[in-house]
Amino acid sequence: MFTGIITDIGSVKELEKRGDLRARIGTGYDTSGIDIGASIACDGVCLTVIALGDDWFDVEISAETVSKTNLDTWEHGRALNLERALKVGDELGGHIVSGHVDGVAEIIKMVDEGDSTRFTFRAPEALARYIAPKGSVALNGTSLTVNEVKGCDFGVNIIPHTKEATTWGRAAVGDRVNLEIDTLARYVARLQEFS
Repeated sequence: MFTGIITDIGSVKELEKRGDLRARIGTGYDTSGIDIGASIACDGVCLTVIALGDDWFDVEISAETVSKTNLDTWEHGRALNLERALKVGDELGGHIVSGHVDGVAEIIKMVDEGDSTRFTFRAPEALARYIAPKGSVALNGTSLTVNEVKGCDFGVNIIPHTKEATTWGRAAVGDRVNLEIDTLARYVARLQEFS
């Protein structure tokens, strides 16, 4: 489990296609405190550490994960939002994020509003019903509050701190981003099916 509060901006150092995709991720984390088998969210995707170096960790990514995420756009040098798994007693500053990406949304508009930027995203139709005004979503692993929803489109404001502490300061219209809907919204919708 994660909180959607990004704690490092890493980068793709290597990509290797074997049976699955293997990636080496550069990080500012103290890797001596990371265990093999640990979970780290990379752009919102919960991945398992399989090897470690002084300033990097390796992960393996299944074809299923690639098909449900934007990992097919990863390339050498790409910046990634990183978050270590939540520990008991950690502050829950965002919302509960599983790292199990539901689909990919697209940035369709960006407008500066004061020092913040209002982003408009287009969600897949099958996921749009789970997104509600003032609800939470995780986009590329970042916990964000939804401002408004219109059909499959929804908006969020990203403040200057978030743009600096994450990869959102590098975002552009047309980017595909990993979307994880709020777990609570998923269960509420499931319960309504039986009402």
